[in-house]
Amino acid sequence: MLEVSKKEFWFVVGSQHLYGEEALKSVKADAEAIVKGLNDSGKMNYPIVLKELAVTSDTITKIMKEVNYRDEVAGVITWMHTFSPAKMWIRGTKLLQKPLLHLATQFNESIPWETIDMDFMNLNQSAHGDREYGFINARLKKQNQIVVGYWQTESVQKQIADWMDVAVAYNESFNIKVARFGDNMRNVAVTEGDKVEAQIQFGWVVDYFGIGDLVQYVDAVEDKEVDALFAEYKELYDFDYGDYDRATWEAHVKVQAKQEIGIRRFLEAGDYNAFTSNFEDLYGMQQLPGLAVQRLMAEGYGFAGEGDWKTAALDRLMKVMAHNQNTGFMEDYTYELAAGKESILQSHMMEVDPTLAVNKPKIVVSPLSMGDREDPARLVFDGKAGDGVVVSMADFGTHYKLLINEVEAFEPTEEAPKLPVARVLWKVKPNFHEGVGKWIEVGGGHHTVVSLNLTTEQIITWAKLVDLELSLIHI
Repeated sequence: MLEVSKKEFWFVVGSQHLYGEEALKSVKADAEAIVKGLNDSGKMNYPIVLKELAVTSDTITKIMKEVNYRDEVAGVITWMHTFSPAKMWIRGTKLLQKPLLHLATQFNESIPWETIDMDFMNLNQSAHGDREYGFINARLKKQNQIVVGYWQTESVQKQIADWMDVAVAYNESFNIKVARFGDNMRNVAVTEGDKVEAQIQFGWVVDYFGIGDLVQYVDAVEDKEVDALFAEYKELYDFDYGDYDRATWEAHVKVQAKQEIGIRRFLEAGDYNAFTSNFEDLYGMQQLPGLAVQRLMAEGYGFAGEGDWKTAALDRLMKVMAHNQNTGFMEDYTYELAAGKESILQSHMMEVDPTLAVNKPKIVVSPLSMGDREDPARLVFDGKAGDGVVVSMADFGTHYKLLINEVEAFEPTEEAPKLPVARVLWKVKPNFHEGVGKWIEVGGGHHTVVSLNLTTEQIITWAKLVDLELSLIHI
């Protein structure tokens, strides 16, 4: 499994010296309790670390500088316990290059009417401090996330956790490296894109390799390694021999095992975490990689077919954001137009991500008209049900645009005995006709990344951080 390096988030509390040292001790104690409560909640995927109180411009600037160069720090959570004059925050906030969340909460859930006095009012000024602090973030155009509510509630904790996942993905975006084996499919428009601008705006590195570079790695794989991986397949998947004799079927599957090992070694050698292939560029390959690609996607590698490096990088990004759960490359294939049943069949010629599988995948060997190679092996399964988000990246020549559509995936109810590929079915929101029509109108491509774990809000949060134009189909 591809792992993201350990990350943490710093918790910075705004206050000032005006209220005296005793008040600052209370601020620190309350902050310690909140940080401990959040870390102990079981909702946070990453630890939160309390930093020294932000009571001077120098302190804030020092903290933010350190955030920038500490790779393990993915972002900053700020809380205004008291009033914190926002001019103190200007330099540090301007310098901050990582995601920022403003937690608009307070230590106490309710106002203690029987005991409240001015000392309590001065100490618990989140309502006051939030507005002063929010103004400076808005003026500095920080695109920070704002979470409002009592810190112990499940909804607030979930919002924080969701933002953390986005922040980690934002940082990881600058570590995305895509290996292109061959060029884009000939004459296809939507897979093209400006690689230089993608690196400037999103941090993505995209490198081209001739297929022969990969073939060398595949050919170097030893038979004993292939046999060991084939034995692993036996434990994980059902075998569907179809009309093939056992020896022929196994030989074809072992080609994919050899490709899997070779591709993984190539990617590891160059520190790549996403890749593309193209059925028009297979010189020296026995099969178009199918099962091999699916297995690598399940490990967390980003992928897209036909040389579509934009979608491959986006796939990796969203896999990081979703912890590689229920998220993968997808392609629109066939409409269901019967009244009341309108939906879209999603698949690909082989490369459908097993993280989306609702049932135990089976290995199938079947002819493939594209690529002019021997019959490739692939995993076949049905997709999971659930609410999800579908995302596509488009290059309009002058700028990139991200398209987002919410969908409702559902498990297939009909058998498809002659369809030798995995299938995912979903209904688009707000409805089929408006959703499909709007997607086409704004220029959405047929290659997408779908996630049944992520939300529209999370995708929007990332898009704002990289100054990316959005088209929200369902709104």
